[in-house]
Amino acid sequence: MTSPKKLGMGALFQNRVIRTILLSVFFLQIGIWVRNYSILLYVIEKTNESPVAVSLISVAEFAPIFLFSFIGGTFADRWRPKRTMVWCDLLSAVSVFVVLLTLFFGDWKIIFFATLVSSILSQFSQPAGMKLFKLHVPAELVQMGMSMYQTVFALFMILGPILGTFVFQRYGILAAVGVMGVAFLISAAVLLMLPADPEPKKEKPKTTLMEEMKEGFRYVLNSKALTLLGACFAAAGLAIGLTQPLGVFLITERLGLPKEELQWLMAAFGIGMILGGGITIAISKKVMPQMLLAIGMTASAIGMVGMGLSTELWLTLTAQFFAGLFMPCIHIGINTMILQNTEESFIGRVNGILNPLFMGAMVITMSASGWLKTHLSIVYVYEISAVLLVIGVLVLVPIMRKSSVKQEFKQGM
Repeated sequence: MTSPKKLGMGALFQNRVIRTILLSVFFLQIGIWVRNYSILLYVIEKTNESPVAVSLISVAEFAPIFLFSFIGGTFADRWRPKRTMVWCDLLSAVSVFVVLLTLFFGDWKIIFFATLVSSILSQFSQPAGMKLFKLHVPAELVQMGMSMYQTVFALFMILGPILGTFVFQRYGILAAVGVMGVAFLISAAVLLMLPADPEPKKEKPKTTLMEEMKEGFRYVLNSKALTLLGACFAAAGLAIGLTQPLGVFLITERLGLPKEELQWLMAAFGIGMILGGGITIAISKKVMPQMLLAIGMTASAIGMVGMGLSTELWLTLTAQFFAGLFMPCIHIGINTMILQNTEESFIGRVNGILNPLFMGAMVITMSASGWLKTHLSIVYVYEISAVLLVIGVLVLVPIMRKSSVKQEFKQGM
């Protein structure tokens, strides 16, 4: 058995697929963050800060994850990945320009349509991108590639809100919608530089959509690594959902500061993520993905304990920064584990099963967090979240020593 070649950052950026996907994601993030913030500010302005209207934006953004994630993943397994991604970006751009045209005639409510359509299309595009990693990126570069991918997302957590707010306040909603459309078009043009999709296997038997969905569930259940990862996903979703809506109460109750100071918590987390992305790139070649995931979740648990107990702003910011520093470990560990333990023909469906599992768990505890807050101290709520993260780490113990689980899927019993 030959030892794998040691590949560094030079090899990473020489890989055509990684370069192209990173550039595409850069323009997509511009479009998405301008969309998120300009639409939010526009709806607030139009509805005099109606909480119902504002909540509908979140519904348009997150509901497709439940409704279309598994369907999108199944179709991504059927379709050619490059073609899927290009068409998704083009259709997102078309939907945005339809919104722009409608806004000229004064019907502002159509703005929700832009968020809804691009969110639905991302459920088809994202698993197609994962398939491209599996098809064209050497195994030794996958974890480093995912590290760079997550660093782009972390960068936009800081720059995105600033960019979206600036475009809307300086140039207005029409210009903001135009920026969205152009960003999606540029992303589609960049994706044309990807290698051609491989020809589909001619001998593959015809199956129905429902049969392929069932195969996807059987595939996950027959893989110990993916089943445990699903349980870990659920625990992480429950933990994050529990504290997601309560950050403002750390500021007002535990620290006794105005609610506007919440922005510093977000900034500390985002800065931590950017630095953490760089650190994770440096160590990703030496650390197994399941270990990265366990490190990230353990650090998040420590951060939760610190934030819950702290009554000093500097300590709360430090705990938030610490959690952000290790957050890339979670994202990179999860994505690398999925790629290492999933055949190319099942990547879309595996994504489509695991992502809603995380989001569903998060929504459950987000819904319950307000009720818990009225019955328990916020300190206890944050400590419960930390315990759930530790449970997620313990779930990973059986596969902690395995570098890559090569699973076998048996069909047709």
